[in-house]
This record gives sequence, C-alpha cells and structure tokens, in this order.
Amino acid sequence: MINISPIGRNCSQKERDAFEQYDNIHHVRKHFVEELKDKFADYNFAYSIGGQISFDVFPKGWDKTFCLQYIDPKAYDEIHFFGDKTQEGGNDYEIFHHERTIGHSVRSPEDTLRILDELFP
Repeated sequence: MINISPIGRNCSQKERDAFEQYDNIHHVRKHFVEELKDKFADYNFAYSIGGQISFDVFPKGWDKTFCLQYIDPKAYDEIHFFGDKTQEGGNDYEIFHHERTIGHSVRSPEDTLRILDELFP
C-alpha cells in the first residue's frame, strides 16, 4: 500500500486543517485519484480517500475486507464495522458494504459509543 498526501506528511495541524477545508471545496484528492485511475488503468489498483490529507493506493482486494479471510464465518453471528469514510471511494466503503459485516457510518467516537449502547444495552 502506498499512502499519498498532496500537502505532505510533515504539515502542521494548522496546514492539515486548512488543506482539509480546501479539499472539501476543490476535491484535490478526488481529482488526483481520478488522474491516477486514468494513467494506471492497466494495473489492478484500488484507491481510497481517508483521513484529512491523504489517499491510499493498493492492489485490489487489499482493502479493509482483507482481514475477513482470517475470521471463521461460523465463529460469530454478526460482525459490526464502524467507519467514517463509508461512501464510495472512502477507505471504509468495501468493508462497510461487505455481506459479512453490519456497517455503521459514524462521525466521532461519541457517535460510535451511542450506537454501541443502542446495540448492546
């Protein structure tokens, strides 16, 4: 997996926050990913945007669903997944929509705790 950050990994928190706001308006990472998909269409790469400043490039199938191959399907009745980037292109999308998981889209740790309290009172 390769993690690409258009602003750079050594940016300050202030720069990180400013880039996130800029990216939300101008979709820098989305356009970057679209260009890479076009340029490297012959490769078996997947792309996912996550966090504030970066996106990942990896072989298809190496997303977060990769871990499910190590969990015996008969071992658990349910597998719950909590993620904040569950939309298409987000780094939680594949596992959020996987047939073996029950996906929960969250925005904060508090949101996760609220849902856990509802599921397991």
